[in-house]
Amino acid sequence: MKTDRKIICGSGFCAVTEDGRLVEYISAESDDRSGSVLLGRIDRMMPGMNCAFADIGRKKNGFLPLDEESGSFTGGEIQSGDTLVLQVKKEETGDKGAFLTRDITLPGSTVILMPMNRYIGVSSRVRDEAERKRLKDTGTQIADGRFGLVMRNAAAETDEETIRAETDRLFGIWEDIRRRAAEGGKPGTVFSVNDPLARLKEDYAAGGYETVTVTDGPGDEISMQLKQASERTVRLPGGGNIVIDRCEAMTVIDVNTASSNGKGSKERTFLETNLEACGEIARQARLRNLGGIILIDFIDMDSETDRSLVSDRLYECFRNDRIKTVIHGWTRLGLMEMTRKRTGKEIRQEREKWIAEK
Repeated sequence: MKTDRKIICGSGFCAVTEDGRLVEYISAESDDRSGSVLLGRIDRMMPGMNCAFADIGRKKNGFLPLDEESGSFTGGEIQSGDTLVLQVKKEETGDKGAFLTRDITLPGSTVILMPMNRYIGVSSRVRDEAERKRLKDTGTQIADGRFGLVMRNAAAETDEETIRAETDRLFGIWEDIRRRAAEGGKPGTVFSVNDPLARLKEDYAAGGYETVTVTDGPGDEISMQLKQASERTVRLPGGGNIVIDRCEAMTVIDVNTASSNGKGSKERTFLETNLEACGEIARQARLRNLGGIILIDFIDMDSETDRSLVSDRLYECFRNDRIKTVIHGWTRLGLMEMTRKRTGKEIRQEREKWIAEK
């Protein structure tokens, strides 16, 4: 069944609803600049930590690993005093400066261009092997050894001419960035990607959406759902609940039967509650913008078949998530382990500001 998705843009915010329920909320005044491209100057090398600190025109220096995650990154060695083109991978939090990378990525709706890389890949959301091969061959031909490309899910439904046109547009942006960097100047932003509406449209291009524009605030229904995102306990329609605890290193989610009204056996009630919890866990992870390690303590199940049903359901529920999520599976202690890419601030920080203004 196709998801009824709406991107709602209003005064000071953007929101996403799916089948009438709020799944994302972004303040237009958010100071999250993840993805922005900067001109930075290496201020201090830390060989023992295999990293460097870079002056990026802010109060806090940014943290730059000396080794990039990708084995196909084409950048060379760096030294103190070098001026580099850098990208904010994770925005600064607390006492920590921004997490930086030299492996620049410029996302479009059908492709992600990587000018400092030569990797050609296909989104993991494309499951059909024949389609994956076709898209990879197309990406290889378009890149022609000039840059790296990741073919997004939307590319599967887009003709090659359109994909080429978008790739040329993104490469033009990179050429402009490189030109501006060559002119020198003080460390600071050379390309900003802080338009939340444009980012949402690109990320949801494959699944489709309807854009709704309002002139005033979020409205009562969205405001109510946004306020509920501050609650530690979230009730499930069947009577169970999930309890969300945010720790420094991870997020822990506990699933409980509570007042569940299951009419079958105990085992059946446990399974139904766990399956129902999967959808709410996926929604809350997106709504609260949870990132990093997430551990889920589902209600204990003895049946391997039931455990497989729950893990399959959890995977399906996260398929609509535009943020990269990996379901790692069950641990030896019977917990479900997953990771979700950190992308800016959690909604609790945006929500606290919004509630204060109300």
